[in-house]
Amino acid sequence: MSGISSVSIALELVGGLLLAPLLPGLVQHWKARLQGRRGPSPLQPYRELRRLWGKSAVEPLGSGVVYRWAPAVAASSLAAAVLLVPVAARAPGLGVGRDMLVLAGLLALARFAVTAASWDVGSGFSLMGASRDLTIAVSTEATLVLALAVGALVAGTTSLPGIVAGTAGTAIWSNPAIGLGAVAFALVIVAETGRQPVDNPDTHLELTMIHEGPLLEYAGRDLAFLHWTTAVRHWLVLVLATQIFLPHARDAWVQLGVLPAALLALCAGLAVVETLTAKMRILLAPRLLALGGVAALLGIASWLVQLT
Repeated sequence: MSGISSVSIALELVGGLLLAPLLPGLVQHWKARLQGRRGPSPLQPYRELRRLWGKSAVEPLGSGVVYRWAPAVAASSLAAAVLLVPVAARAPGLGVGRDMLVLAGLLALARFAVTAASWDVGSGFSLMGASRDLTIAVSTEATLVLALAVGALVAGTTSLPGIVAGTAGTAIWSNPAIGLGAVAFALVIVAETGRQPVDNPDTHLELTMIHEGPLLEYAGRDLAFLHWTTAVRHWLVLVLATQIFLPHARDAWVQLGVLPAALLALCAGLAVVETLTAKMRILLAPRLLALGGVAALLGIASWLVQLT
């Protein structure tokens, strides 16, 4: 195995499995500073995970096997997704493939598992949050696939390393396709990470929460698994944004070297967006994501027009 392959695998596994909680921690820390507050430490997500891991799980009255297995299924799906998303164009396969449609399926499977657990328990507030999450997820997943399809058309493959390689360099930006795909994917980032204006990660009011709603019945290690999956979603979408929709070099070593700085910049961007925007009404969120889908479709159309 070459040096670049070893480094890319190490960064992919360490970043996706261990360093992912640092990303939402940085967003929360910088958002607090922008709002004139001291705010939590960037390491606060690790402290929360450690605290939850030391507590026992609970089983609400009437819960069944779906409730008990949902955190493990969600965490396993996101762990497999980490193996799919490359940190450089020359990242070798890890036995699970690198297809973008498989990635979309794993993200959907994790969401389905948590939603099914809400139905298994039958809690009113949990079901309310799950239904809201699914309302937004329909548009989010469609926009995700369309945005990645822009990169797939440019690269001529649905393999994620191939897309990273195909969208590298500066010549590709002479066509507006990648720019329109980037606009669509930016909205996917906001929705997948549960950030404003789609959701407010700071609220714990049952009548307004979305992503936190299905987690209300969990505690202890099960809740730690679910919080970890939320952090991993940050890693996945931000790495994809950096390596596909932002201008990046063709050299794999440069891609690896620039990745940490690009992730920090995107976290700072999320903090700025959350400071400048307020949570929108739930029924307006699918419309916002639909605009992203339209932007991705325009990107696909512009690329096809260039080919004719």
